Amino acid sequence: MADVEIGIGKSARRGYSLDEVVVVPSRRTRDASDVDLSWRLDAFDFALPLMVAPSDAAVSPGTAAEIARLGGLAVLDLDGLWTRHEDPGPLFEEIAGIDATRATRRLQELYLAPVRPELVRERIREVAASGAVTCGAVTPQRAASMAGLLVEAELEILVVRGTVVSAEHVSKGSETLDLTSFIRRLDLPVVVGGCASYQAALHLMRTGAVGVLVGVGSQGTSTTHEVLGIGAPQATAIADAVGARTRHLEETGVYVQVVADGGVDTGGDVVKAIACGADAVMLGSPVAAALDAPGLGFDWSIGAGHPTLPKSARVAVPQRGTLEEILVGPAHDGKGRTNLFGALRGAMASCGYADLRSFNKAEVMVAPPRRRPRERWSADERAPGR
Repeated sequence: MADVEIGIGKSARRGYSLDEVVVVPSRRTRDASDVDLSWRLDAFDFALPLMVAPSDAAVSPGTAAEIARLGGLAVLDLDGLWTRHEDPGPLFEEIAGIDATRATRRLQELYLAPVRPELVRERIREVAASGAVTCGAVTPQRAASMAGLLVEAELEILVVRGTVVSAEHVSKGSETLDLTSFIRRLDLPVVVGGCASYQAALHLMRTGAVGVLVGVGSQGTSTTHEVLGIGAPQATAIADAVGARTRHLEETGVYVQVVADGGVDTGGDVVKAIACGADAVMLGSPVAAALDAPGLGFDWSIGAGHPTLPKSARVAVPQRGTLEEILVGPAHDGKGRTNLFGALRGAMASCGYADLRSFNKAEVMVAPPRRRPRERWSADERAPGR
């Protein structure tokens, strides 16, 4: 890819967001009932290529069970409100009703409460009791200190997720997480991220992770671009990580899952993320928009609670239907916000692909700008009816 000259002293690659690409139909079509959407992560099989992001507003022990029933994998935030407060229900009511100018400050206050080990155990066991695969997320800063607790609680899949996660973290003043050693010592599969480049993805794959989250600054609630000025367009980030996956497979014989984390809001986005090479998608705000999600029409990430430099905002996510309607339908509007995986099934059928691996090879093209701007989540904007 040719560099674009920013000025005499600086050039850059041209990157593409999911908005800027479309999938090109092939020479055949097939019946939608013949399309297989199943996905495997380590030893676990799922009917949908879906991880639900560790957002307190999207994943509770209750919604984790429902997401599992529908075929996906819910990631509970083990650094979040569910493990800091005995009963966070009233807190969600407060967050939903608070004035926009105070929302971030109040989130900072709520996330100052310490993570309680007994609540970590309780939440994991609550999800396990429902029959769902137990999957939880921690920040890189907490991963080492919580490892023993997570193994004791019999967590089945661990996600180490941050704004940017690297295999090589340099620090002069504190002990840092060596991801390779950490993963080798743990007796459970680990998914790590985010990353946004070929080299970063390749280094994360070499740690022994079973999956890599791709996306920096592209999540619906993220303000990383505004606060830190870092990120990458998601279609290009996915394609770069896919290149790293191919190289790692050639070097080791080990296939690492690429999960598109961010920039995926509609059924069309799910389709294009998979066509760009992702094995699965991680959804946050689209799931927080469910009537039965904990956030009551709002979403935010743990980054909103950072005590000195928040990198997320409370975002209004107009409620559009139940979890079931949003993920697998039926849909009752034509905007692509519900029945997201029905859209994936329909697109794969229209383009003649039978499974996800084959759809990874679909032809994509750069598309001209849309005539009308697409609908986006709006920070600090109330959902209809609230």
